[in-house]
Amino acid sequence: MQEIKVKNIIISKQFEVSENYKKFLKIVKEKKIKVKVVHAGERIQIEKNLYIDILWPDISNPINDNILNNNALVFKLSYISFSILFTGDIEEIAEKMILEKYKNNLELLKVDVLKVTHHGSATSSIEEFLNVVRPEIALIGVSEDNSFGHPSDNVLERLENFKCKIYRTDENGEISIEVKANKLLITSFITDN
Repeated sequence: MQEIKVKNIIISKQFEVSENYKKFLKIVKEKKIKVKVVHAGERIQIEKNLYIDILWPDISNPINDNILNNNALVFKLSYISFSILFTGDIEEIAEKMILEKYKNNLELLKVDVLKVTHHGSATSSIEEFLNVVRPEIALIGVSEDNSFGHPSDNVLERLENFKCKIYRTDENGEISIEVKANKLLITSFITDN
């Protein structure tokens, strides 16, 4: 927000105020950015064939364990027949609660592309969750030689067992997804930054 022009922000309800959130609010106020606070069950229509379904957090049933990560915004972006699931930094407990919440509509969780939860952390991407989501492509946002050891070898193995094509920012650099004539075009390139 400090470096690029932002008109609108979609954010989930914050269940705990952090220093980062205070800084976020200050920048929003200074730059007069519109903020929409969302929760599970909402749909944001962007244009005719493009919309976002907010899947998490469930404000009536927040998770108290690692409150910031496990109540992170989780949403599915759909464009015609293409979909991608953005999962924030949720962990196993949130993945299980999402599966329980949508147990009567698991099809809603199925996507073409998964932005892998929490940088591929060992605390996430459980087999039950992946079995429902069933992505063809998995994207892992992670820095090279990070001190956390992300992504976890166990997570990579689980994704490979589901025959996912895996793209990692530490190995592939910036990743771009384009949808053309109902085909996904994925481009990755290493930047010098």
